[in-house]
This record gives sequence, structure tokens and C-alpha cells, in this order.
Amino acid sequence: MAGTGASPLNRAEQFIWLTARVLEQRRFAHHFLAGGADAVETALTAYLNEDGGYGHALEPDLRGPVSQPLHTAHALNVLDSIGRCSGLRVERICRFLTDVSTKEGALPALLPSQRGYPAAPFIPLVDDPPAELLATGPVVGLLHRNAVWHAWLFRATDFCWAAVDALEHSHPYEIEAAVAFLDGAPDRARAEAAADRLGRLVREQRLAVLDPERRAEYPVAAGYAPGEHHFPYDYARTPDSLARRWFTDEELERSLDHLASEQQADGGWPLNWRQWAPGTALEGRPLVTLKALLTLRAHGRSLG
Repeated sequence: MAGTGASPLNRAEQFIWLTARVLEQRRFAHHFLAGGADAVETALTAYLNEDGGYGHALEPDLRGPVSQPLHTAHALNVLDSIGRCSGLRVERICRFLTDVSTKEGALPALLPSQRGYPAAPFIPLVDDPPAELLATGPVVGLLHRNAVWHAWLFRATDFCWAAVDALEHSHPYEIEAAVAFLDGAPDRARAEAAADRLGRLVREQRLAVLDPERRAEYPVAAGYAPGEHHFPYDYARTPDSLARRWFTDEELERSLDHLASEQQADGGWPLNWRQWAPGTALEGRPLVTLKALLTLRAHGRSLG
């Protein structure tokens, strides 16, 4: 049991047992308590639909049972984190991605099938949604990083390259999606050149808070919640990310100090995006807490 003077990890563990869904409990146990990968995959399967996609509020801001690209990207991230991003399970996911792609061969953020079910008001629902780097980039990068080969990847990869090359004025989540693509893109020389350009864009447009003590001086992107800033660690979740070179050692360490300090009295980390329903906030905080712990550990921070 965590008590006064407990380590950040012990405090986070109590928060997870208190508030998290079974999936996040299993993920925490796998990453920090030597739990097995099978238990994580079993919990994830509860969100799987017959069409090969994932739904059932796996991504908490989209409610209801229907499969959506954002849910399915979330599932792929979970599988990647436990070393299970391969085989028939991923073949099935790629068939779903093929079925729901736009004429460009890429993914929209939200399919019209969401209509009638609750969803975050900041995710637009339209009848003919366009392909977006935000939805496609992380999926393509992850599949390439895991050496997955599927016909869907060819046009989706071309779409991502074109979208990254066209970025001039952007916002943090789109840049993070671009980084996720570039970190897995097979053409490493092209990826490094593109990442260098995006790094300059991030600094010129002040899309990363380089001094957390002065974060109020940094702009917040249009449509974001007040105070929804992004920091170096949001772009460079691991030391081997191409985004790591965008920041000095001092800038990254300051941001990691800030991330560590954000742990709340209950052991969890807070949400910084717009909260629109009590249940989504309750389900979202364990996800943010897991991401914070994994980020700190990846950068060599002791969790106690």
C-alpha cells in the first residue's frame, strides 16, 4: 500500500487500482509489475468488433460500440507495447483499415457511423470525412516499425509523406502524428530531413513550451483547451525519436522535471485537454498516467 513518502510508482499504482479500467490495470501490471502480455491482449479483445476494428470507447472520447480509426490506432499501440503487433491479429486490423479508408487510401479521424453515439464535441462528425495525417500517421509509422507488410500501407505511406511535406502551419497533435510516422518510416534519410524541417517549424511557431515556468507566455492552438500546452516530451516520448534532436538537453530535462511534478495527490496525472463528460475524464486519467510513467522511464528517470 502507498502511504506518506511513497515513491511515484507506488502512488501511481494505487491510483491505477482505484480508478482504471481492466485494460489499463493489465497494462500497468505488464509494464511495471512483470505481468504477462496475454492478460493485456485478453483485456484488449473485449473492444474488438466483428469487422476487425475496435470500438466500445477504447478511446474514451468516442463512446458507443462502433469501430473507429482512432480506437483501432489505440489498439495497435497497445499491441505494439506488449510485442504483439504481428500475425493474424494485425492482418485483420489492416483489412479493417482498407475498408474504411478514403479514396486517397488513408484514414479519416471519425467515420459517420459514430452518429447517434456520444462523442467529444471537438472531434468533428461529417458525412464524407477527409483523410487526415492525425489519424493515419501514427498507424502507418507503427506498422512500418513492426515490419508489417500489407497492401494498405503503400498508398497510406504516400499520403503521409505528402501530408508531412505540405505542413507549414500546424498544431501540436498534428506534429506529434507526423513524428509518429517519421519515427517508423522506412526511408530514414528522407525521414530525418523531414523531421529537421518540422523541428524548426515547432520552434518558430512556439508549439513546444521550452520553459515550463513561463508556459503562460506560449500560445495555445486554436480549439485547444485553456492551458493545453505541449512540451518537448510530448514530441520525443523516447530518446531515439527523431524529435529528440529538436531540443537541448536542458530543455528536455526541464520538461521532464515538469512532467514528474504534475503527479497529483491521488497518484495520477491530470488531463490537460477539454473535459466534456465525467466518465471520459475518469477513464482518461489512467491512460495519461501510464503514458507519463512510460515517458519518464524511457528517458531514464527513476520512479522509485
